[in-house]
Amino acid sequence: MGMTMTQKILAKHAGLDSVAEGQLIRAKLDMVLGNDITSPVAINEFNKSGFSGVFDKSKISLVMDHFTPNKDIKAAIQCQQCRNFAEKYDIVNFYDVGEVGVEHALLPEKGLVVPGDCVIGADSHTCTYGALGAFSTGVGSTDMAAGMATGEAWFKVPAAIKFNLTGKLNKWVSGKDVILHIIGMIGVDGALYQSMEFTGEGLKSLSMDDRLCMANMAIEAGAKNGIFEVDEVTLDYVKGRTNRSFETFKADPDAKYSRVIDIDLSTVKSTVAFPHLPENTKTIDEVGKVKIDQVVIGSCTNGRYSDLEIAAAVVKGKKVAKGVRAIVIPATQQIYLDALKNGLLQIFVESGMVVSAPTCGPCLGGHMGILAPGERAVSTTNRNFVGRMGDTTSEVYLASPAIAAASALTGYISNVEE
Repeated sequence: MGMTMTQKILAKHAGLDSVAEGQLIRAKLDMVLGNDITSPVAINEFNKSGFSGVFDKSKISLVMDHFTPNKDIKAAIQCQQCRNFAEKYDIVNFYDVGEVGVEHALLPEKGLVVPGDCVIGADSHTCTYGALGAFSTGVGSTDMAAGMATGEAWFKVPAAIKFNLTGKLNKWVSGKDVILHIIGMIGVDGALYQSMEFTGEGLKSLSMDDRLCMANMAIEAGAKNGIFEVDEVTLDYVKGRTNRSFETFKADPDAKYSRVIDIDLSTVKSTVAFPHLPENTKTIDEVGKVKIDQVVIGSCTNGRYSDLEIAAAVVKGKKVAKGVRAIVIPATQQIYLDALKNGLLQIFVESGMVVSAPTCGPCLGGHMGILAPGERAVSTTNRNFVGRMGDTTSEVYLASPAIAAASALTGYISNVEE
């Protein structure tokens, strides 16, 4: 029986000729990731277990992105613990204020993940790196601790759903709309512990930023990971970011899938996920007039340069509606600098938006945009659970940067005006 992309990568890292769905394997890791919330827990477990060293100081990334710049004393202590650990073990990829970025935007930008890699991270959205043709998945902090010490992790080989993409995206429609469309179709448990594998001629219509967004939100459908077939878009992105050699993996023609889902990208409309689940989707023409209090454009899902570029194109020369707080968060220092050089930040400020340093911030109700009781936000983040961005009676509506920016101008969920 043939293997899927994910199964091939896992077999390679387990030193096996082949693996099958449900098989338990022990695989070697190319990267172990943690942030300022999850790393302290892993460090405590690392110390409790009596480990005296890390498996490879260049294959661990500690990214201080959730509550930084530190929002309170507890956040400062967490980062201090990570800083001390990084110094003790000479961790090469330690990113703190001044050079930090939202982890799942930063690692691809730095070339720290390449096609064919096997990656774990103590953050559920570690599945982002599947956009590069890697197997990457979120784990608990204890697994992170073991991974830092041994360079290995246990996995149960997942089944897979094949998404055959055709057609081309329409103007103002992005990868965010595609993945919301898919989650709305299959549900938040529609890919439970499965690999979501994206292929087809429609890939040509998806930029790397589109793919990173889609792979990021595979977890919102319950998936173990999301992964894209490597093509010229992937290779162009990786080129110049790394000097590592890598291997690409393509599914066998006779690979077994639990489902095959065909999607014509030209039929996908701008899509909004209503509270309180990402599966609760409506196309923009079904939304109605929903008044909002806040807009957030950023996160590991949609804080990349192209996302900011789209938002700036929508708001240029216009003003944010009175009563709306609009927050823009470039996902990395480099994205911030590029947006500054190219005038995007000026456009945002002149329109009445505020620009933050790179941080996860409001996405998880951390800081930089917490919602009060009854408030509503349109956000380009990836989750809209009860209380996700603040008070339990607040509401989060997930949308693309284009829809979020358009909504900031009107004060209610809106499509882009041509």
